Amino acid sequence: MSIEDSHQTACGHQKKLTFCCSYQTRFICYTQKMAVAGPSATSSGLQDKLTKSFIPTIKRLHFKVVQYMMEACIKLQLDSTTSASACTIYHRFFSRCQAQDYDPYLIGATAIYLATKVEEQFCKLRDIINVCYRILHPNEKPLEIGKLYWDLRDSMVHCELFLIRTLGFNPRASDLPHKYLVHYLKSLQSWIDRDTWNTVPLCDLAWGFLRDSYHVDLCLRTKPQHLAIACIYFSMEVYCVQVPYNDVAKIPWWKVFCEDIKLVRIEAIISELIDMYDMETKFKPSIAASNSRTKGKLTSS
Repeated sequence: MSIEDSHQTACGHQKKLTFCCSYQTRFICYTQKMAVAGPSATSSGLQDKLTKSFIPTIKRLHFKVVQYMMEACIKLQLDSTTSASACTIYHRFFSRCQAQDYDPYLIGATAIYLATKVEEQFCKLRDIINVCYRILHPNEKPLEIGKLYWDLRDSMVHCELFLIRTLGFNPRASDLPHKYLVHYLKSLQSWIDRDTWNTVPLCDLAWGFLRDSYHVDLCLRTKPQHLAIACIYFSMEVYCVQVPYNDVAKIPWWKVFCEDIKLVRIEAIISELIDMYDMETKFKPSIAASNSRTKGKLTSS
């Protein structure tokens, strides 16, 4: 789907299906035929099998779009909180809407634009359009001011209004885990041996885990305090760093920061992070193979 088609979708006109790979298109066409033919056309077992095989494809799609969003945020020199806010807006939107009904690349670019306003970090809409277009079309000439540019701009402006309505006119995330991560790490600096702290990049790794967690919708299902603690705990496990006397303390270090968190919850969050990295490894060939099919994104037909 082109960004102009998505503009029609955002305005309430006829919706068009958008996918990154032909497999998804075949699935949608098949299920639509079955819906027309009636329940006797297929068994419930086959429908369940198709649905289960379709869910990883949607996850792969969102994973790829978030990668594109983060690359755009880096090139636009946006703060980590702005990038996280954009990804949160994206995940919130698709927690309420079906991925096959909207162009995820349009939603992702618009989420970045909306996040710059939410986090009060000024960024020109023209810069966002140029960067996003360049990422999706690396081999084409830079976008010039013309009909295509104005079509893209109009689509994003209308999509922004549509995003705000879908999010109930409250695009701001209730809280982000970044401030908790900084506070907790600052406290741990006083507890851990100075030589260990200066030689082991705990802060960098924990920050990296937090950034990568936005490739999935973990931010919607986890308290920001819990996510921050889990990222720190995971980084300490990777480097085999322990808080002194934690094994004999009445209260473990993570409960000092957040009373309602339990070790089982920390391990569950870490397990989801590991699954996310495993998903990247599994889907890497498919993502690379679908690069040629994304060239129709963020362009006018």
